[in-house]
Amino acid sequence: MSHPLSNKMSRGKSGLLALGLVLLASWLGWRFWLAYQPQPIRLQGQIEAQQYAVSSKVAGRIDQVLVKKGDQLTKDQLVFTLASPEIEAKLSQAKAGEAAAGAMAQEAEKGARSQQIAAAKDQWQQAKAAALLQEKTYQRIASLHRDGVMPLQKRDEAWTAWQAARYSEGMAWQQYQLIQEGEREETKLAAREQANMAAGSVAEVQAYLADTRINSPHQGEVSQVLLRSGELAPQGFPVVTLLDMGDAWAQFHVREDLLPRFQVGTEFEATVPGLGEQLIRFKVTHVAVMGDFATWRATDTRQGFDMKSFQVEARPLQPVAGLRVGMSVLVEL
Repeated sequence: MSHPLSNKMSRGKSGLLALGLVLLASWLGWRFWLAYQPQPIRLQGQIEAQQYAVSSKVAGRIDQVLVKKGDQLTKDQLVFTLASPEIEAKLSQAKAGEAAAGAMAQEAEKGARSQQIAAAKDQWQQAKAAALLQEKTYQRIASLHRDGVMPLQKRDEAWTAWQAARYSEGMAWQQYQLIQEGEREETKLAAREQANMAAGSVAEVQAYLADTRINSPHQGEVSQVLLRSGELAPQGFPVVTLLDMGDAWAQFHVREDLLPRFQVGTEFEATVPGLGEQLIRFKVTHVAVMGDFATWRATDTRQGFDMKSFQVEARPLQPVAGLRVGMSVLVEL
């Protein structure tokens, strides 16, 4: 006959063993359940910001660079200056051409001087007197020819001289009238347009000269200084680049099967590891109209297809302090 205490201990051990088996089965079931649960999808993007290149329309040697990396610039703040003696020489040349064209235009508007008019009148009077003398000489020689004293040749020569004097008188009269009337309206207009063209040339060179002092086109932080004082700056080469962190956004490449979650206007929360664990709310502002690249994803063991990725841009709803270009942005779906 067995002892009652021994039977009681045996039943206790059996109960503990059964409980252990139940706990083990529950844990295994929970692990299997977790293994078959869909894993959250994590998207990683990065912060981008609007960038501005500060350059000059003219080539020249850098005189001074007045900023350094990290400086916060305001719009129209002086960034760098160029030394360009060639432009200064062209400006002097253009101003001389403007002065000459202006003088020609004034001369055309005012017309001839009083002395020129008087000289033209004197030349007409002189030609008139010479024509009158030739007429009288012809009449005398013609009379002598009728009397048989003067040969026909002499009379013809006197006639020709008289006619030539008359033509000279007419030419002198026309010249006198032309000087009194002044330049034609077309000539005045041409002179005025030449003056305007010369003034335009001066304005063009002055604009180039003004572009040797380059101001910031926008507010922002200096991210790079590519040239230093004394170096040659080609036309349009960015000497300084700016980043406007007030105009920053997150950029992702999203698979096409996830695009319905990122339609324009959709809001979502994301974390920026570089700023800690705080959640930042973004709003989708742009979805690319064309896929960038493909990531192969097999749907089963027999077939598969290329899953295109599309660029998505989202901007924070509120300004985020400390945000920098290149920071990672994480989104869990």
